Amino acid sequence: MPWSPRAALLRDLVFGVFGTAAFLLDLGADLWAAGQYVRGGHYLWAALVLALLGLASVALQLFSWIWLRADPADLHGSRPPGRRLALLHLLQLGYLYRCLHGLRQGLSVWQQAVPSELDLAYADFLSLDISMLRLFETFLETTPQLTLVLAIVLQSGQAEYYQWLGICTSLVGISWALLDYHRALRTCLPSKAPLGLVSSAVYFLWNLLLLWPRLLAVALFAALFHEYVALHFLGLWLVLLLWVWLQRTDFMPGPVSEWLYRVTVATILYFSWFNVSEGHTRGRATIHLVFLLSDSILLVVTWATHSSWLPGEVPVQMCLAVGGGSFLLGLALRLSYYRWLHPSCHWGPDRVDGARSLFPLEQYQLPQNRRMLQLARGFFPKTKDEAPFPGKREANGVL
Repeated sequence: MPWSPRAALLRDLVFGVFGTAAFLLDLGADLWAAGQYVRGGHYLWAALVLALLGLASVALQLFSWIWLRADPADLHGSRPPGRRLALLHLLQLGYLYRCLHGLRQGLSVWQQAVPSELDLAYADFLSLDISMLRLFETFLETTPQLTLVLAIVLQSGQAEYYQWLGICTSLVGISWALLDYHRALRTCLPSKAPLGLVSSAVYFLWNLLLLWPRLLAVALFAALFHEYVALHFLGLWLVLLLWVWLQRTDFMPGPVSEWLYRVTVATILYFSWFNVSEGHTRGRATIHLVFLLSDSILLVVTWATHSSWLPGEVPVQMCLAVGGGSFLLGLALRLSYYRWLHPSCHWGPDRVDGARSLFPLEQYQLPQNRRMLQLARGFFPKTKDEAPFPGKREANGVL
């Protein structure tokens, strides 16, 4: 049953509240776990948790600041002055500011009896950037930390209560980021067909089921060869970075900031699939799947030949069975999704990204998030008679 306009606005507002709360909960759980590691004398584990948290936060603030600087000066009329905004990002509060600003805009739109197209489009503009930043945070911090916790549990043969909390909050954060990113890309479609519950659930499940075995394989290898896992990551990451560079990505406003994006995408590709350009998506996705599967099998084989080094409490047979079953089920769901549930669309000219088209267009310029629109064009299939896409170097902002 289609959502009514008011219900859709309330749903988006609730999603925003949940996403912000999940981010704060995950942050609190990470800091708590680091404190528990220090209390237990595991200073290296605590340092790794804090290092991952710090590096991801710095990358997130850089993305947020670069995007704000690239947006038209009059787009964010209610944002703080430049120096105060720079201070927020320097204090690692830029992403949280974006979340709170997005919630305030969403609440303002929902409270209006007849919200204007400008307010609707601006609310979507903010939520699209937040969704992208949340995905980056997930794969730069949450996913590596989950792998670290799994490796610690496998190495020690037991899980403390705060580790279980970290595992649960990480899974919730990863799941939410994947689903929210899917929703954000779907919003970019000019054809505003409702997002089906079944397609969203299947998309969420196949991503999670394919991601879990990869994390398990890396964690098993790290539990036994923790001194080599960094070399393994660096080697694969360089190969993936080269692959991203060969696809000539053009996502960020400048050539220097583009390398920040490529570095981040290469990190995502170490764990999961992420499409960065149009054309031949199926071929690239297949190559990436085979590459990651071959590497994971190699890691598991290496682990299996030395699994006697792990504590006896670790259920070796069950880990392999669960990982293999999860991968096969995830692959089946992925094939089913792209065969029957992946939405098709027609890319018409001069349509507003994010605007829900509840009311007639008014005679003023509306915000358009070209960053996410560019990614959506690579993610969703297009008809042959689509309109030409504006040049990639056209300014992100308004039509």
